[in-house]
Amino acid sequence: MNEKDTLKRFMEHKSKHGLKSSDKRSFIVSYFVKADRHFTVEELYDEIKRSEPAVSYSTVYRALKLLVQFGLATKCTFDESAERYEPIHKSQHHDHLICRKCGRIIEFENDKIEKLQEEVAHKYHFHITAHRLQ
Repeated sequence: MNEKDTLKRFMEHKSKHGLKSSDKRSFIVSYFVKADRHFTVEELYDEIKRSEPAVSYSTVYRALKLLVQFGLATKCTFDESAERYEPIHKSQHHDHLICRKCGRIIEFENDKIEKLQEEVAHKYHFHITAHRLQ
């Protein structure tokens, strides 16, 4: 999903839920989707603050919370660290590689891994509803 589509859907959801429009909130959503990275609230706030000093931490937090509520972002917790948010992608399911030293996150898809997980689950009479490999 691109920035324009996400912003449009965000505005539709806001209107549907009776929320007011806000230039600051729209800026946050656009920035978040354009950057297409995994952000903590603090990281996104720090980056946005450089170009939009009037944006508050709570506005960033609430915008991310709304994006998740509206199904336009997901909240990820990779380990004991802070929660991260990522925009919804065209391909919904994907996995992450995370460097334990520098924290770099790489997204990838691999059909062989998905098939192997299904085979292992089937062998042990499990039905996969979610998974996490560490």
